[in-house]
Amino acid sequence: MNLKRRTWLAAWACATALAPLAAPAQEGQRPAIGVAWEARVTHVVDGDSIWVHPEAGGTRQRLRVEGIDAPEICQKLGPEARAAMQALALNQRVRITVSAYDRYGRPLASVRRLPDGLDLAAQMVREGWAWSEGSRGRLGTYWREELEAREQDRGVFAEWRPETPAAFRHRHGPCLPPRR
Repeated sequence: MNLKRRTWLAAWACATALAPLAAPAQEGQRPAIGVAWEARVTHVVDGDSIWVHPEAGGTRQRLRVEGIDAPEICQKLGPEARAAMQALALNQRVRITVSAYDRYGRPLASVRRLPDGLDLAAQMVREGWAWSEGSRGRLGTYWREELEAREQDRGVFAEWRPETPAAFRHRHGPCLPPRR
C-alpha cells in the first residue's frame, strides 16, 4: 500500500473514531453530512420533524426524520401522529446522522433513541403513523413496516383510503401556523 493511501486511511480512521464526539454545528453552521452526534429531543413539530439540542454544544437544530412522511399537523390524524412521535422521542437522548438536506434546507437525518437504539422512523411506520417514503416507483426503506401496519389496520392505515401527506400538501398547500 502506498504512503498516500495509508495517510488517507489513517486520517479517515481518526475522523471516524472521533465522529461521535463532534458537535453537529457551531453558531450559523449546518450539521455535517455523515457525522453521528448525540442530542436531546426538545420539541416535536409533527410526526416526522423534531427539534434537538446537541449534547456537545452548538445550536438547536430542526431535523426532518429521513425515510418517512407523516400526516401534516393540520391533516386528519396529524395531531395523533405528532403525539406518537412525542411518546417515542420527546426529552429523549438520540443519535443523529444527517444524510442530506431537503429542498427547504432542513437536515434529513436518521434518528435512533439512546440507549436502546430504536429507529424512530421505523417505529413510526410500524405503528401506522407514517408512510415509508419511496421515490420514482421504488419502495421506501421501511416498506416492510408499512406493510405490517396496513395488514394490522394501525394508525392512518385504519382509514379506508388514507390521504398521503404529499397528496394533502398538493391539494391544500402547507399548514399555516395559528394566528396570534
